Amino acid sequence: MTNQFNEPGLAKGTIRSRLLAARRAYAPELRAAWAATACEVLVGQMSGADVVAAYASFGTEPDTGPLLAELRGRGIRVLLPILENDMDLSWGRYSGPDSLVRRIPPGGSAPGPIPEPAESLGLDAVLSASWIVVPALAVSPAGIRMGRGGGSYDRVLTRIEASPRGARPRVAALLYPGELGVDIPVEPHDRAVDMAVAGESVRHWDESPGGVLSR
Repeated sequence: MTNQFNEPGLAKGTIRSRLLAARRAYAPELRAAWAATACEVLVGQMSGADVVAAYASFGTEPDTGPLLAELRGRGIRVLLPILENDMDLSWGRYSGPDSLVRRIPPGGSAPGPIPEPAESLGLDAVLSASWIVVPALAVSPAGIRMGRGGGSYDRVLTRIEASPRGARPRVAALLYPGELGVDIPVEPHDRAVDMAVAGESVRHWDESPGGVLSR
């Protein structure tokens, strides 16, 4: 099936703009239904996990609230990111919505839209996780993630890639249907994911270039 966002020669900025516009155009109840399904599928892929790094969604991103609640309900320790002054991400423990604060982001004058843990456990705390769930606007047929362009998660994924292979967290992207298989212009700093979930569809990238559609 041809992806609606694929058009030869499009710049990254144009692809991002189209993806964001599509997200805004979806009815809120449709976004909520897709996100709930994706979170349910994602948790089902995390058998045996004891620590999961995730994120607090905002705006039109797939809602991670159900995911965070389900992980905690299963006794899984959850880590969420904290944006540092250099745009890198440290990590803190999530103990429910009341454990989060809104900080003034680097270069800002008012608290940002994304709640964060009150206390940082450091940049390398993410390496204790079995899985890290990352935000993404799209994932390419080869598993390359497209984010919003800030580079924070590219740093995190580079840190993960540099860790011992056997102890590496697996990386999952959470998407809406239609955001899988987007032809993304790849730059040297772009990083790949191990799995992407969009609604009830799952695609894995392990040793199989181009991914294996699991559902």
